Amino acid sequence: MKILNLFFHPNYKNSRVNKALITGLDSDIEVRNMYELYPDFKINVELEKKILEEFDRIILQFPMYWYSSPALLKQWEDSVLQYGWAYGHTGNALKNKELLIAVSPGANNYGADQFAQYTIHELLRPFQATSHLIKMKYLTPFITIGASTISDEELDKQVVKYNDYLHNNNLPILNYFE
Repeated sequence: MKILNLFFHPNYKNSRVNKALITGLDSDIEVRNMYELYPDFKINVELEKKILEEFDRIILQFPMYWYSSPALLKQWEDSVLQYGWAYGHTGNALKNKELLIAVSPGANNYGADQFAQYTIHELLRPFQATSHLIKMKYLTPFITIGASTISDEELDKQVVKYNDYLHNNNLPILNYFE
């Protein structure tokens, strides 16, 4: 299985958690640091589409900001996932490929009985809906909760877990409301 990690972090140099997660990946996973590639947000759409077509599993990795993704990820989706290519009557370029969201919210207060009132899975619903629209298999997200307070020891464990998770060929696919 060919695995692609599209990494969206606007401040990678000062990142502790995402830098550790990316650095801990085996060399067989291709990582594209999207903010490094597109600091001006001018995305090479044809190149991005060509790259996506070459991989079986596509990871969108990002820190969660304001219950959502960084701006470049939204720009990338709007530009690359075009009608007639990714969706629509003739849009089957990504059909049956796997989509995995790897997210790292800073806080650890998510859930109906917590401050945020929503679970991370609920906040990721737009990605799940997009995956359905573009006919990809939406895999159970990999979540590093509490990124702003995670201990070094727990982060080290999470790095190993992440690499193992991305290499697992039997990850569960989430249905509409899971």
